[in-house]
Amino acid sequence: MARRRGWGGSPPDSDEEASRRIVSAAVELINRNGAAISIADVAESLGVIRQTVYRYFPNTDALLRAAAIAAVGGFLDRLTHHLTGISDPREAVVEAVIYTLNEAPRTPHLGIMLSGSHSHTEGITSGEALDFGMTMIRRFDVDWDRHGYDEPALRELVEYQLRTMQSFFISPGDPPRSDDELRHYLHRWMGTAIGAQPRHPAR
Repeated sequence: MARRRGWGGSPPDSDEEASRRIVSAAVELINRNGAAISIADVAESLGVIRQTVYRYFPNTDALLRAAAIAAVGGFLDRLTHHLTGISDPREAVVEAVIYTLNEAPRTPHLGIMLSGSHSHTEGITSGEALDFGMTMIRRFDVDWDRHGYDEPALRELVEYQLRTMQSFFISPGDPPRSDDELRHYLHRWMGTAIGAQPRHPAR
C-alpha cells in the first residue's frame, strides 16, 4: 500500500485505490492534453514522485492503455445504441468495426487503444484490451451461444476483431475505403469467417 505523502493530502487506503486514482488522473490529463502525457505528468498531478506511479504501472504504455480502457464507457453506450436490434453476428461485428473506426479519431482514449502508439509487446491483445473487447461484444443483441460461440471461441473472435480494427486504424488504405466499400469488404472476408462457426440448434 502506498505510504508516501502527496495525493492531495489524502493518501489512498489500499493499492487498489492508488491504482484507480492514478488511472483517473491519467484519464483527466488525456482529456485535457491528448495522448502525449508521461508518468511524470501523472505523478505531478497527484503530488507524488514518479517512482510511486511506477509501483503500479511499469511504463507509460501500460498506464495509458489502462486509462484508455477505463474511459471508453461512453463510447460503449453509443456503440450499443448504434447496434440495437442487430442479431446477426456477422452484421453486428462488421458494423461495430466500422463504427469504432469512425469514432476513434474523435475519442482520444479509444484512439490510444487502436493506434498502437502507446503499446508495447502484447499491445492490442493485452489482457485489458481483450477484456474491453469482451465487454463490447457482449453488449451486442446477438445470441452468441446459439451461433456456436462458447467463451473461448468468443474470446478468439474478440481478438480477431481487435486486430482487424487496429490494422485499419493504422493503415486505412490509399485511398481509404468509404464506409460502404469497407462494409462490403468486411462482409466478404470477416463475415464469411464469423458465419463459418457451427451453430447450436435453436432453443
